[in-house]
Amino acid sequence: MEIKTVNECIKFRLLRKIKPDLEKTRKSLELSDNRVKKCETIIKLEIYDLSIVEAYLGMFHAARGLLYKEGMQEKSHYAVYIYLKEKHSNKIPLHILNFLNIHRIQRHEAMYGFEFNPTKEDAERALEDARIFIKEIKKVIHG
Repeated sequence: MEIKTVNECIKFRLLRKIKPDLEKTRKSLELSDNRVKKCETIIKLEIYDLSIVEAYLGMFHAARGLLYKEGMQEKSHYAVYIYLKEKHSNKIPLHILNFLNIHRIQRHEAMYGFEFNPTKEDAERALEDARIFIKEIKKVIHG
């Protein structure tokens, strides 16, 4: 069974409702910015698989910050994407929301796969996508 909605994510405990937490939102955005800075440094060191991971984590932590603001706790990276797609596709263009899922899959391949060998271009694309994604998430968080 493929989980496709926020209600299904909640039902299967991939997301859970919590009290909105602006301090966790702030800390998540801080983590997001730090991951992007690390990604920039790692690209210069030509460690492209790790740069993919850092770019994705920058996006993930920004998205997580939005969930904390809205009273939601993630228990699954994929559920974060489902939540954003369902709740925020009217504010954030779908192609930008899809960056999270695209790079979630790349991160998985970079960490666990046998055949994905990211190039400098892959790393730079991930970094640029992260910057765009995070900017959009911050717009929603800050109104």
